[in-house]
Amino acid sequence: MVKKINYNYAFVFYDVSEKRVQKVFKICKKYLTHFQKSVFRGEISPSKMMHLKKELKQVINKQEDFVCIIKLMNDNVFGEEILGCGDMVNGESLII
Repeated sequence: MVKKINYNYAFVFYDVSEKRVQKVFKICKKYLTHFQKSVFRGEISPSKMMHLKKELKQVINKQEDFVCIIKLMNDNVFGEEILGCGDMVNGESLII
């Protein structure tokens, strides 16, 4: 029996048609934290991940749009390095 891995952290980035970009943004915003332009990240339960993917599949056009979900076990298993625009305002810094 193969053990299923539960991923609890995700990055989502997308490049979708202008017609659908607001819908994709709103769906991602429901489940993750807006990080930068078309990038979201944050903790997410396996059940919420299923809902996120289901909602995105209902909105996007698979022949025209690109959505990538990188799933991680937690936020401690990756290294992040940002080059340039260090003082740029992002979704995290807008929260007061």
